[in-house]
Amino acid sequence: MDFKLTEEQQMLQDTAARLVRDAYSFEAREKHAKTELGYSAEFWQQLGELGLTAVPFGEEAGGFGGSGVETLLIMTELGRGLCLEPYLHSVIFAGGLLEQLGSPAQKDALLGDVASAQVQLAVAFEEPQSHYNLNDVRTRAEAVDGGWKLSGRKAVVIGGHSAGRILVSARTGGADRDEAGISLFLVDPGAAGVSRRSYPNIDGPKACDLFLDGVFVPADQLLGEPGNALPAIRYQQGRAIAAQCAESLGNMQEACDLTLDYLKTRRQFGAPIGKFQVLQHRMVDMRTELEQATSMAILAACVADQPDSAERSRILANAKFTCTRAGRFIAEQAIQLHGGIGMTWEYVLAHHAKRLVMLGHQFGDDDHHLKVYASLLEVA
Repeated sequence: MDFKLTEEQQMLQDTAARLVRDAYSFEAREKHAKTELGYSAEFWQQLGELGLTAVPFGEEAGGFGGSGVETLLIMTELGRGLCLEPYLHSVIFAGGLLEQLGSPAQKDALLGDVASAQVQLAVAFEEPQSHYNLNDVRTRAEAVDGGWKLSGRKAVVIGGHSAGRILVSARTGGADRDEAGISLFLVDPGAAGVSRRSYPNIDGPKACDLFLDGVFVPADQLLGEPGNALPAIRYQQGRAIAAQCAESLGNMQEACDLTLDYLKTRRQFGAPIGKFQVLQHRMVDMRTELEQATSMAILAACVADQPDSAERSRILANAKFTCTRAGRFIAEQAIQLHGGIGMTWEYVLAHHAKRLVMLGHQFGDDDHHLKVYASLLEVA
């Protein structure tokens, strides 16, 4: 199999890498994190102007029809730069749901603006009790004249504090954990009955808890058929997991590079500590984990846009498990090899380590995906 990038893919990777390198220093990131928005509006606009936010969308929406491989190239560079912008949640996850379930009118109204970074979306699919179970939905949608009324609470909506529209999963039928009966709605955060409690996550990006108190949603803001949204949510979360593995990969690469540079420059007993064999072995272990994670991230990118199947689900669960375990190992080893400086707030490594840990918990941790993988094994 040929793993070489095409000329167009290499240009895409170079564009993303150059943009992050030139516009997203660690000092700039810290300033962006302290703003009310929580990320750089200018950088978000640059992503749109360069067409990077349009890459995953079809040409009919003003996109480039890129595959999971193109998404991997962009997300890896965003991970290396610790970028705070909600690319994964707005473009990949929410944008994918809108492209899959949206009516022609809904797509015409929003998809082009999402692809050009003029509108930011978010997905409210988690609840305080759900713990990675997409079918555990207690938010209710009641049919009323002209639309629906939504009531309930959504937790940890990444990018929800600044989103122009939020895609909310709500139950239109069935019991709290039933597979059927889950619908998806486009909710205006400014509508009556909507309130948000915003906060920064430990790894930098902001999120919010979303409270819905009898929120009226017009009938034309329902995505897809009532009660049948769960398969699409699971499929698009799979695409988001592949993109998240790529972001983890960028963080792991940077953590390894920072650690290697430190071993070459930090001196003990009159010599660089990188000359000590035991530390060389630990550095090799880090690179070995990185190579394994790289292979699985590439495989996940290759299957991300394939039709839903048990094999696709197995590969994505395996990739998330492998990247989570590798990310945690690399983060821990990098901090150990750095010593005390590895934990200081002013040093970028500590932020890569926190980001890797938190990415490992989003969309399911390693234990969750190990169970998913085991449940999908075929018995001969």
